[in-house]
Amino acid sequence: MENGKIRWGIVSTAKIGREKVIPGIQRSRTGIAAAIASRSPVVARDAASELGIEKAYGSYEELLSDPDIDAIYNPLPNHLHVPVTLQAVEAGKHVLCEKPIALNAKEAEQLRALPKDRLVAEGFMVRAHPQWIKAREIVRSGELGELKAIQAFFSFFNTDPENIRNLPGLGGGALLDIGCYTMLAGRYFFDAEPQRVVSLIDRDPEFGVDRITSAMMDFGGGRHLNFTVSTQLTPFQRFQLVGTQKRLEIVIPVNAPQGEAVPLRLDDGSILGDGSAETLTIPPCDQYAELVDVFGRAISGEAPLPYGVEDAIQNMKILDAVFASADKGGWIEIK
Repeated sequence: MENGKIRWGIVSTAKIGREKVIPGIQRSRTGIAAAIASRSPVVARDAASELGIEKAYGSYEELLSDPDIDAIYNPLPNHLHVPVTLQAVEAGKHVLCEKPIALNAKEAEQLRALPKDRLVAEGFMVRAHPQWIKAREIVRSGELGELKAIQAFFSFFNTDPENIRNLPGLGGGALLDIGCYTMLAGRYFFDAEPQRVVSLIDRDPEFGVDRITSAMMDFGGGRHLNFTVSTQLTPFQRFQLVGTQKRLEIVIPVNAPQGEAVPLRLDDGSILGDGSAETLTIPPCDQYAELVDVFGRAISGEAPLPYGVEDAIQNMKILDAVFASADKGGWIEIK
């Protein structure tokens, strides 16, 4: 650690790292973006120069062997999440890995064998954003009455045949890329685990990946999560948390603008068409910086890690069940 801060190494020059997570590390209170690696030394040096990072490596192995690096951020394509995370922990590093943690639960379960003194977490920045934290506080306060239904929609349009989201061998498709957020909303806001799921998937005939996935999850006690995600629809995202007394709308639930205020809408439904909605403004923040600080405080021992390997495995079990339901054409129990 340098001046009490965690020195981060970033594996690859992926767009999410360059544009979101590395700036988040640099804005965080606990971390320093100290090194970046690419399979190309030139690409690594260019990225380091552009982002103001001290060290650049021409291979992932060089970065992982650097004794000055405390933690690794892994934004590689989905099929490399587990292999490189295993390598990083074996090299003595803590790892924050992009979602989804793996291609399936069986692969994710390999992470259980890692040394417990090295922390591994799945990079769901939304759980560190004050808007999700505030929304759950409202749910827990009882202001919505009993939270009974969550409706989540998340879509964008991408038909680039070279994009990793359209390559099935690399873990592409809507469910793994963005459906993981909608599923997570149910676990987070219901404070419970889904018991069973039924789903419907439409696959792109050329790419073979799921381009529209819809599902209903039963959380027990009459609590339902319904979601639709798509990689080939008009860009849109919105989550509705609907209780017996009020509903809460998260307007930009996933891609909240870094450094900008965002609204929550609380509505008792007394005037239809949002006429009775009250807007709650969440102050500006950088949810990636917040996530880095959550992980950083866990590394330094200041606070426990709220979501670790077991949480990530559970996420994959649920996503596996969504795929299995579509294949079966009926309900799948989640165990």
